[in-house]
Parts: sequence; C-alpha cells; structure tokens
Amino acid sequence: MSHAKEKLWTKDFIVMSLINFFILLIFYLLMVTIASFAVKDYHATTSQAGLVTGIYIIGTLIGRLGTGRVIDHFDRKHVLIVGLVLFIATLCLYFIHAGITVLLLSRFVNGFAVGIASTATGTIVAQVLPISRKGEGIGYYSMSTTLGTAIGPFIGILMSQHTSYNMIFALCVLLGVISLIIGLTTKVPPMELIPEAKAESKGFSIAQYIEPKAIPIAIITVCMSLGYAGILSFINFFAKDRNLVEASSFFFVVYAIAILITRPFSGRLMDTKGANFVMYPCFVLFGLGLLLLSTAHSNFVLLAAGAIIGIGYGNLSSSAQAIAVKVTPSHRMGLATSTFFIAMDGGLGIGPYLLGFIIPLIGYGKLYISLGIFIFITLALYFLLHGRKDHLLMENKPV
Repeated sequence: MSHAKEKLWTKDFIVMSLINFFILLIFYLLMVTIASFAVKDYHATTSQAGLVTGIYIIGTLIGRLGTGRVIDHFDRKHVLIVGLVLFIATLCLYFIHAGITVLLLSRFVNGFAVGIASTATGTIVAQVLPISRKGEGIGYYSMSTTLGTAIGPFIGILMSQHTSYNMIFALCVLLGVISLIIGLTTKVPPMELIPEAKAESKGFSIAQYIEPKAIPIAIITVCMSLGYAGILSFINFFAKDRNLVEASSFFFVVYAIAILITRPFSGRLMDTKGANFVMYPCFVLFGLGLLLLSTAHSNFVLLAAGAIIGIGYGNLSSSAQAIAVKVTPSHRMGLATSTFFIAMDGGLGIGPYLLGFIIPLIGYGKLYISLGIFIFITLALYFLLHGRKDHLLMENKPV
C-alpha cells in the first residue's frame, strides 16, 4: 500500500485527539485557578497553595507509571474508559468543601486519573496510526495538547474573573462527561500479547514500568521540559519586571499559533527525512527564542520570542514522543508513551522548584540566558543519545 493511501484522519484518531484536548484543557484550566481557589476558600498559605497545584502532577506521574505497566496487557479501550470514569468522579470531589487536606487528596487522585486517561489516549493513537505516517499523525495529535494548553488558561482566568469556582468545576465535569461519551464510541483493535510480552510480564523489573529503549529520548525530554518550565512558571513575573504585562497575556496565544502552523509540516518531514531533520533546527530555535526572550523590553520582542519558542519547543516535544514510539517494539507502545510523558511531567514539575533557587541570585533575564545555553547543551546531548543513530530508524534497523 502506498503511503499516500494510508488514512490518517480516522474517526478513532479524531475522537482520541478530542478527548486529549478536553483533558488538557481541564488540566491547565485548573492549574491557573486552583491556587487562588485554595487561598480564597480555604485560606491556604502560599506554600499550601503551591502544594495544591504541584500534588496534581505527582498524582499524574504515579497514574502514568501504573498505566504504562498494565495497558499493554489489557484492552486499551477499557483502560481509557476506567480512566475517564475516575476522572469525572474525582472532578466532582472539588465541590466538597471539607478542608485543605481533602482538597489535596482530591487534587492527587484527579491527577492520578489524568495519568491513566492521557496515557491511554496516547497509546491508542500510536496504535491506530499507520506506520509510515506515525510522526505526522503524532504531530497532529499533539496539536490537541497545544490547543488545550492555550485555551485552558484563557478560559480559567476569564471564568475566575466573572463567575464562581463551582461554575468552573461544573464546566470541567461537563467536558469530562463529553469525553466519556465520545470515548465509548471508539473501536480499538485488540493487541495480541506476543510471547515476548508474556515473558516480560512475569516477576518484577524496572522495565515493567519504564521502557528502556525510550530512556535516551526521555532524558532529552526532561531537559527540554525543564527549559519550558522556566517560561510556564515565571513569564508573568518576568513581564511585570519588564512592564510587559499586557503583551504577556498573548504570549501563549502566539506560541500556540506558531505550533499550529508548523507542526503539520514538521511531522511530515520527520516521517520522510528522519527525526534529526526536525530536532536539530528546533533545538536551535528553542535556544535562540530563550535568548531573545531574555532581551525583551518591548511587546514585539516578547511576542516574537513566543513564536520562535513555539516553533522550537512545540515541535521538539511532539517529535520526541514520536521517537519514543518508533524505537520501541509495538507490544510496548503503552510503556513508551508512558515513559515519554513521565519525563515531560517530571521536567515541568521539578523545573519551577529548581529554578526558584536560581532566580533570586541572577534574576529573570539571566535565567532565560542560562536556559538558552542549557538548551544548546541539550542539543549536544541529543546527538550523543539518539541523533547519531537516528538514520537506523529510517533504514528500519534497531536503534
């Protein structure tokens, strides 16, 4: 069958992309509102509010670890449905006002449910995509993540200014129910458990929770995500420091538009030319975008940096996910997907904490200079861990 005839936009692919979009929209909508909710309704301290935000990612990581362990041994649609049902149930816990401890528990189990559901959607997408268009397909799929990260915070901030927190939680539950309904309509082909997979499931080993072949690109993903965490967590503080608050509200909108324009091309190039054809230029753009951001004293420079960073990091993340899947045997796609997202969440989760120690010493401008240099170092690390062997993937040889 020719590559041109292999269908990409199937109903199941579209449904998984929509579910992922709703999950990520809820994820980021709550990320920008839950801290203020904790302070306003529970009189939480700043550190408690930070924990309310961060414990969600801990729950997500644990959910991904557990799901990656079992999803290749069970019906993947059933895992998705269980994750979505648990997701809806734990969203309802936000309506219970019983103290900060209950809120923390609610955030943890809600994050755990996100880890299950999002790992399932990513694994199912990797399964239903044709091999020759996997990079392109994952690029399109991850656009749903991009839209969620841009629209979620926008809706969250808008609703927090004009409505109650209960209305915010009600919207989240509604979107969760819609995700479950459309998820029930999908038909996921069964994956037969081959002898190798059955043997790997016996006993205990780290390979039952982390895909070893995906570890090199996972290390790169941690480094990339740590760099992006500096933007997610501190761009507003940086903008206030430079009197660019008005433009900063559009930073992630420009970032998202840049990704939406370029990602379809980057996915296609990855499939036809190889990952290096995309990864190397995007590393350079990400690093340059951070360096440009450090110099921003005008709205134009700030937004230009947002566009360059969007092209750079936005395409690096989707390409890294595609690499994790491509280097892994088909019966371990679930673990590969889980390993990638664990690395991404780990970088985004630990990044703000680590960078928070550096900022008082060097300030925001020099922070972004340092992160730009760090990304160029990561480029060299990518060459050592994967880039010099990527041609083997194009030749269908083990990496």
